[in-house]
Amino acid sequence: MLELLWVEDAAAARSEQTRRTRLWERCSETGTNASPFGIILRPPPGAAKQCPFPSWEYRPVSLPDLALHVAKENGLEEPMWCYMEAGRRPDEAPPERRQPLDHPSGLRELTGVCVVGPLLNETSLTVAMARAGVIRSQSGPEHLLELQFDGGQQEGRMDFRPSLPLIFYW
Repeated sequence: MLELLWVEDAAAARSEQTRRTRLWERCSETGTNASPFGIILRPPPGAAKQCPFPSWEYRPVSLPDLALHVAKENGLEEPMWCYMEAGRRPDEAPPERRQPLDHPSGLRELTGVCVVGPLLNETSLTVAMARAGVIRSQSGPEHLLELQFDGGQQEGRMDFRPSLPLIFYW
């Protein structure tokens, strides 16, 4: 799933409850060293629901059913890493909460993620997630997110720059 976020209320983004997420810094420092991306992991089907990195729990007042485990000691130069224990594949959602799975574009499944940005320290969480095969990571002059759908079998490409630092491959 791809979700685009923006700051509508700067005071709320800087509030005591939200401050620790550093969302304000990620949004207000876009174009500098701050990564504008966040990656939320969910447990694989049938696996233990355990966050794969040291984290703290964030429960926004506006979404009382949402509990995110946010990575501790995660630098602003890398994506914000989160884990959602209750997360599941869209096709595994209960029928009453299932969203349509057929997209007009024909895209079905996110099969690859590549995070591009400044050279990261070997001890960073992003490098660890790349070593574990969760994502790919490359160094580059600008922050960029490359998303591959359906294994890239159709050899399609859509570059959303300069509006968004995002490229789709399908």
